[in-house]
Amino acid sequence: MAEQASSEKKSKPGFFKKMGKSFKDMKGEVKKIVWPSKSSIINNTIVVIVVCLIFGAFIWGLDAVLTGLVRLVLNNA
Repeated sequence: MAEQASSEKKSKPGFFKKMGKSFKDMKGEVKKIVWPSKSSIINNTIVVIVVCLIFGAFIWGLDAVLTGLVRLVLNNA
């Protein structure tokens, strides 16, 4: 009975072995990553900035129109 309990403990991997295996697996996955080139990063950044400016201008215009409508309604009420 005591021998069976000790053999079960030996067959289970320890916490540090599991952590080591996890880090080895992560290292292997990081090696598989295809990083974008500098030019694609610059192009994507420009696209994001332009889209943000367009949406910002749209929201600003919508806000100005709705503010004018609210003032018109409140002044006539």
